[in-house]
Amino acid sequence: MKNNKKKITKKIIAGKYKGKVLKLPSKTTTRSSKTIVLESFFNTLQFDIVDANFVEVFSGSGSVGLEALSRGAKAIHFMEKDRDALSTLKSNIVQLDPSRCSVYGGDSFSNIKSVVNKLKRLDEDAYFYIDPPFSIREGMEDIYNKTMQLITDLPKENVKMVIIEYMTGLIIPETLGAFSLSKNKKFGNTSLAYFTAE
Repeated sequence: MKNNKKKITKKIIAGKYKGKVLKLPSKTTTRSSKTIVLESFFNTLQFDIVDANFVEVFSGSGSVGLEALSRGAKAIHFMEKDRDALSTLKSNIVQLDPSRCSVYGGDSFSNIKSVVNKLKRLDEDAYFYIDPPFSIREGMEDIYNKTMQLITDLPKENVKMVIIEYMTGLIIPETLGAFSLSKNKKFGNTSLAYFTAE
């Protein structure tokens, strides 16, 4: 019997791997960042991303981190708990540049410590892109509170910037630990908040 289930995909927008097709995991477990959101984000960062470290928390397919890789980021750290999404993420990385990517399976709230420790050892900082599952999903009711605490606990010397992709309508605090909200952009039901250290 022929399998008519269409695979969901998206393409890298710009850079070295422009046009490369990325697989997306099932929409029941993850949400892919909209192209308009990604374009705005990378237009904001422009060339700042070149030779920078990039951390994608709640990675899903890795479309944000792999876009950063294509645009010249030095090293990408991916974190994804869902097994289906993790498998998709790994197959996407393989067709680009695995040597510049680190993948952390399991709980992002635990893995963030490993990434921060690595940055500390190297005396480097990174961009942290955090796109938590929407809190309306079953079992995710406290996901935003946990995410805000994760950001609050980040050491500012290892953070270039924190970017949160979140559900429009959610009230994001203007200060999270050492970080202050510097910019906020709305794209329909999705918004981006940019936090930098004082």
